[in-house]
Order: sequence, then structure tokens, then C-alpha cells
Amino acid sequence: MRKQIFRSICVVAFAVLVAVFTLIMGRLYNYFTSEEMQQLAVQTELASKAVNDEGMTYFKHMRKTTDYRITWIDSDGTVLYDNQEDAKTMDNHANRTEVKQALKKGIGQANRRSNTIMHQSLYYALKLDDSTVLRLSCDQNTVWSLAFTMMQPIFGILILIILLSLFLARRVSNRIVEPLNNTDLDNPLVNDHYEELTPFLTRIDQQQVELKAQSRKLHQKEEEFDAVTNNMNEGLILLNREGIILSINRKAKQLLGGTSASIGKDILTVNRSLELNELLDQCREGQQSEIVYPINREDYQLIASPIFYHQRVSGMALLMLNVTEKEQAEKLRREFTANVSHELKTPLHTISGCAELLQSGMVKPEDQAKFVHEIYREAQRMIALVEDIIKLSHLDEGTTDMQYEEIDLYTFTQQMLDSLADKAQGAQVQLALHGKHETINAIPQLLQSIVYNICDNAIKYNHPGGHVDVTVDEDENNVIFKVKDDGIGIPLEHQARIFERFYRVDKSHSKAVGGTGLGLSIVKHAAQTLHAKLFVDSKPNQGTTMTVWFLKD
Repeated sequence: MRKQIFRSICVVAFAVLVAVFTLIMGRLYNYFTSEEMQQLAVQTELASKAVNDEGMTYFKHMRKTTDYRITWIDSDGTVLYDNQEDAKTMDNHANRTEVKQALKKGIGQANRRSNTIMHQSLYYALKLDDSTVLRLSCDQNTVWSLAFTMMQPIFGILILIILLSLFLARRVSNRIVEPLNNTDLDNPLVNDHYEELTPFLTRIDQQQVELKAQSRKLHQKEEEFDAVTNNMNEGLILLNREGIILSINRKAKQLLGGTSASIGKDILTVNRSLELNELLDQCREGQQSEIVYPINREDYQLIASPIFYHQRVSGMALLMLNVTEKEQAEKLRREFTANVSHELKTPLHTISGCAELLQSGMVKPEDQAKFVHEIYREAQRMIALVEDIIKLSHLDEGTTDMQYEEIDLYTFTQQMLDSLADKAQGAQVQLALHGKHETINAIPQLLQSIVYNICDNAIKYNHPGGHVDVTVDEDENNVIFKVKDDGIGIPLEHQARIFERFYRVDKSHSKAVGGTGLGLSIVKHAAQTLHAKLFVDSKPNQGTTMTVWFLKD
């Protein structure tokens, strides 16, 4: 803008200078022309009086070097005398403008340009008493000649004026632009330098108010987005079509080892996995793709979804879901299905074989009772297995149909021990209950599963002559249920897995003592549902102690 103002002022100054120069030269030229013509007229008047009085005699003593050219012309245009040329050789002057005017009006004047543009001649003619015409002429510089003559002083003045114009133009342009440069755009309305700028500054102020409101709203949206994404348990990365990271949340940074500085960089600078690169290539083609990818010993499902704009993929969203538990659950489900099938096939084969032998008549009458007992025992085993599976399924689905009750744990445990008395007697194991009456808020069905299965295992995995001591006690925050036996114990490497479904430490021993292999799994799920804590302390051939802590109300 400063340059435009500077150029404009310079152009205006130059135009004014040219106009003034032209006007002055024109006025000077007209003035000099008028003065010379007036002087020429005076000289002509004087000479005409002398010619009227003396005739040709007046010209005999006239010098050719005079400042004026004197020409005496007859009424028919014949040149009678000329002080600079031979009159006999000169052309007839009857058609000369000044001569024609003088013959007609008594006075005539004219100016004619010479062969060059630097000079012109002024003519003044006067009719004498004898009808002849006396004409005086002189040479005069043209306006260009006058300008050329004055060029040196004018050129100096011109340079001075140009320098002054440049200085003033620069100063004026700076003074014009300085208020604009110092305009406070953050507070446009406080600037009152130029009234003409008020609408413009008002518009800027309005736009700034709108921009600030939009900026606050955008900042709020960014904070909300960051708050949501950074508190997600899933990793989230937003990419443009070329794979440049636009946004990455905290979980994704932890999983891929990225930082806040990763924004604006290619995803391959954070993770160079071939699988991830192939996943993003498919996404660029407009396909939603997913893979299961191991990160930090856990399984993550990576889902890449294309983002379309005007029917073209303009970006990608990469979601990282932890599916470790899902994969483990799927693995356990497959194992559970396989174990159930195996556990059901074994008694079914036994029942089917015994029934087939009985049907064929190959069993002696005295042995039939033995085969019938085997069928009954295997059927009971199947019933127990199905019941335990139903209990586990019920626990997996939730306990919304079960009601909590206030239960005296000591009395409840005594009832369970009474129901196990015959089994303990048959295994030659002594049962003993210690402690005091403590009340807890629990679901009876689940509490029964806990107490019965723990005590039942203490009997089954014991030695003849062994002991099972059950204690009900309390501390400051918990009611404690503890079962201690002096049986075969559990090796340390197996203790973390005894609560898995169908897991058996010693399959041969477990087959001998019976059971479905689901008892401790039911105990674990029931304890979790009741928000109880379960602890195991065991040593091989020294016994096992299982403790359950129930929170007090």
C-alpha cells in the first residue's frame, strides 16, 4: 500500500509539474510574442513616416545588419526594396497574409514558422500614403526554442522539485500508512485515525467476535473430544488418506509407543508392522478391515474404517480393542465344550455298554445287580454334571432372579456338614465345626455351593483317618469361613488353575473319588457374585486350607 501511495503521489507531482511548466511556458511565450509584435508595430510606424517623407532615399543609408528586416512592397505585390535580399530576385508578395490585410485594412500582421521548429518570423505591414506597403519582420524563438534555452535552469529546478516530491511523497505515504500499520486489530473500534475506515473496522470487529466465539466453541469441542478419547480403554487413531496421524489418544500412544509429537507424522514412523500397513492399504481402497494383533502379550482387534468425503476416501479411523479376555473366553468355551462332551461320553458309554450286555442276556443273574448299580452310578454322575453345568450357566447369566437373605453362617455350615456326614464316615474322615454364630447377607443357593463344594473336596481328597476342621470367625470387616484338611494337598504350580472348569490335578485320583470337575469353578463364580474373597494355602501331603472372606454389612 505504501508503494502504491508513493507512486500515486509521484505521478500526481510529475503531472502537476508538467502542467505548470507547460502553462508557464505558454504564458511566457504569448507574453514575449505580444511584446515583440507591439515593438514591431512601433518600429513600423516610425519607419512608415520616414518613407512617406523621404521615399527611396530613406533606404539608401540603411544597414543590412539591422535587427529588423524591412521590405517595401508596391500595391501590386512587387518588392521595391528589401534590406536583406535583392528586391529584383524576390517573388511577388501580393498573396502574403500581412500584405493582403494591409492593402485591405491599412494594417496587417502574421507569423510564419521557418523551415526548422526552433524559429518563426513575425510580420507587421502598414499601408503608406501612396498605397504601397511597408513591412517589418523579425525572427522569434518558438516555444520549443524558448524551452530549450531555459532547459538548464529548468532542469536544475526540475531535479530539485523531483527530489522534493520524492521526499514529500515518501513522508506523506508514511504518515498515511503509519496509522494503518499501528491499527489494533484485536480492538478495531478503538482506532479512530480515519473516519473512512470505520465501516471496515466495524466489520473486522464483528468478524473477530464471531471468530472468537467459533474458536471457543472449537476449543471446547477439542477438549471434549480429547477428554472422551483419552479416557477410552480402547486405542483410537485418526489418519488422513496418506496415513498421516491427525489425532492419537492416550491408549493408542501406550500401545504403539507414540507421543504427542507423533501428530503430523506417518503412522509407519510409530509402528512399522506389515500387518498394520496391509490393513491401512485395504482401508484406503474403501474397505473396512480388521485383524487380531498381539501387543504387549495381549490380543488387540485392530479395526480400520474409511472416512468418505464426496464419495472419496479422505481419511481413516483406526480402533484398537483389547480382546484378550474375549479370546481367552472363546478358548475356555471351546475347552469347556470339549470337556463336557468328553465327560458326558464316558458315563454314556458305560451305561450303554452295561445296558447292551443286560439286553443281550450275557450277564449272569447273580451279576445283574452289579451292572444295574453301575448304570445307576453313571446316571447319577451325569445328573450331577448336568446340574453343575446348569449352575455355572446360571452364574454366567447373572443372579437377578435370586434373593439375598440374612444367614447365620455357623448354623448354615452345620447343616451342610450334617448332609456330608455319611460321605465323611465312608471315607473315614472326621468333621469338626469351630467358631461362633456370625450373620452375613448372602444368596442361599450360592452360599450352599461354596460351603458344600469346599467341604466335599476336603473329604474326597483326604486320607483315611484324616480330619476336616471348619471354622466360622470374624475380624473387623469380614466374616471368615475356613476349611482346613490334612489330605493330599495341591502342588504350587497347580494352585492357580484349580478353579478352571474341568481342571484336575491328578486325573487318576479324581476318577477314583468321582466328581464333575466343576465344583471349585462354581465356588469361584459364586464367591465373585457375593463379592467375597477366596484364598488357597496348600502343600503336597500336608493338606489344604481354603478361606472365604465375606464382607460384613
